[in-house]
Amino acid sequence: MQSTSVEAERVALDHSALDQVVQRFETALPPNAVITDPQRLRTYECDGLASYRVVPAVVVLPETAEQVRQIVRICAEHQVPFVARGSGTGLSGGALPHASGVLVVTSKMRRIVEIDLANERAVVEPGVINLDVTKAVAGQGYYFAPDPSSQQVCSVGGNVAENSGGAHCLKYGFTTNHILALEVVTPDGDIVELGGSARETPGYDLLGAFIGSEGTLGVVTKITVRLLRKPEAVETLLAGFPSTDEAGAAVSEIIADGVTPAAIEMMDALAIEAAEQAVQCGYPEGAGAVLVVELDGPAAEVAHTFAEVKRHCEAHGAFEIRVAADDQERAMIWKGRKSAFAAVGRISPDYIVQDGVIPRTALPEVLGRIARLSAESGVRVANVFHAGDGNLHPLVLFDDAEPGANERAEAVSGAILDLCIEHGGSITGEHGVGADKVKYMGRMFTADDLDTMQRVRCAFDPVGICNPGKVFPTPRLCGEVPGPRRGVHPLTEAGLAEQF
Repeated sequence: MQSTSVEAERVALDHSALDQVVQRFETALPPNAVITDPQRLRTYECDGLASYRVVPAVVVLPETAEQVRQIVRICAEHQVPFVARGSGTGLSGGALPHASGVLVVTSKMRRIVEIDLANERAVVEPGVINLDVTKAVAGQGYYFAPDPSSQQVCSVGGNVAENSGGAHCLKYGFTTNHILALEVVTPDGDIVELGGSARETPGYDLLGAFIGSEGTLGVVTKITVRLLRKPEAVETLLAGFPSTDEAGAAVSEIIADGVTPAAIEMMDALAIEAAEQAVQCGYPEGAGAVLVVELDGPAAEVAHTFAEVKRHCEAHGAFEIRVAADDQERAMIWKGRKSAFAAVGRISPDYIVQDGVIPRTALPEVLGRIARLSAESGVRVANVFHAGDGNLHPLVLFDDAEPGANERAEAVSGAILDLCIEHGGSITGEHGVGADKVKYMGRMFTADDLDTMQRVRCAFDPVGICNPGKVFPTPRLCGEVPGPRRGVHPLTEAGLAEQF
């Protein structure tokens, strides 16, 4: 009875704090910027990983940094948890709302504030769509390099939160390599600047710590991005192979030969089947795997390295090689790869998009192990990934209407992550940990590793209200003594985090 009354008292306190917060939001923010209607709230119950759903208590739609600061400061004063969300395309549950908290949606903050081509940079708000940055400067011969498959809809703020990559990250690196500065609202409601106009700034790399922190250290309100000159020449090749073994061997030889393509992407037979049904991309018939290889740079260099790429593909069994003759053919080659995640819906009612990293040289062995896992479990797995840097995106297919199918798919998905760890890789390359992979963090990191990372988080957010329950398997309060935990953690008891 006592525990029930304590829980009832806590819920009553939560509602009281939320009521006060909502009242203050309605005073501080423009009309229609605060959403409390239950039906409208359901719009925001998940990100791109729809298997995790939580309806937020309240949604706010700020349009300026000052409004974000007011929102966060009000949350901090009442110790109400908040979660930042951009376009909602994330695939790890990183923007999953808190049932008793505030969802801060930055989608209305879509201004390109400044374009400074002389210094090859632009300042954008977090809701600006990734591809829109390139569109804004393409006429002057520049572009923004990070290119996630969702770049037509994902926001730059979300790219910063997850340190997103994309097909061309092999040569150009992830989002962190293309951000010069951030304007951030800290969890206590202050606006601070991280980084600067120069490529390097003195002091601790707080900019690097913030990028990829998955919204646990604050809310981004402005982003200074690097712009790159369009390369002089671009060549795109599509090669069909009998199987992923031959394609993987070709990738290893290309990289070992000193060639650094802008991108090397691989798709297996099942992923090709899905793409063909979805977008009729016309990949080589009968291919057990295809490679999409793109080279860019000075024309003479591209011509030389392109010949080497073709030679290695032919030496490892490529039975068909196509070279894009123009931009239209290049776009069609990439259309199949870029559509792969969504295309799988054509061949399976449900699927899990997994994300892990292995050393490139381990590709043949790991892909073989995944094939055996699939055969033994009866769960189909389609493979599509950034082959050049070993970033896997296996798509685990199932039918949720079939009893036990979801559980079998989850087991295979987890076993794939274990394979990545076993081979010295990572449980995520670019999708983040979020809510989905929290329970795997302890398999990859020691308790001391996790304690050290959690101390960084506490330095930014000592109260634990900024995107709570994400990334770390066991929450830690600021100042809590490291070591084994006993009993129910205070954050878990308060409903701010889950303990695994």
